[in-house]
Amino acid sequence: AMASVAAEALSRVPDVEIDGGGVFKYVLVRVRAAGGPGKDVVRGHGWAEYHADIYERTAQELAEQGLGCECLGGGRLSHRPEERKIHVYGYSVGFGRADHSVTTEKLKAKYPDYEITWADEGY
Repeated sequence: AMASVAAEALSRVPDVEIDGGGVFKYVLVRVRAAGGPGKDVVRGHGWAEYHADIYERTAQELAEQGLGCECLGGGRLSHRPEERKIHVYGYSVGFGRADHSVTTEKLKAKYPDYEITWADEGY
């Protein structure tokens, strides 16, 4: 029964939570239910001075739901809602570069009517 509870908690975790516009840091986080499956989620926010700020808050929220996580890397997002565009780029000094192709796929699922691009260059 514990496994199903964990899987249910995991399924309730949104794949993408990012600010509605602007340029901001993001982290790619692997979320795990105890001893069970995992999935990768994208978190990006303008209030964060450091990538670790986003990761620590995310980890805290997940822990409250009984879920563990690890940071797979970071980067930046340029979100231009008026143009329906998101560009994924850059890296995190502390966590390294996230796999922007994974992030892009997650964003495409959340914003199907957007043009979403990524590049490994840039800070």
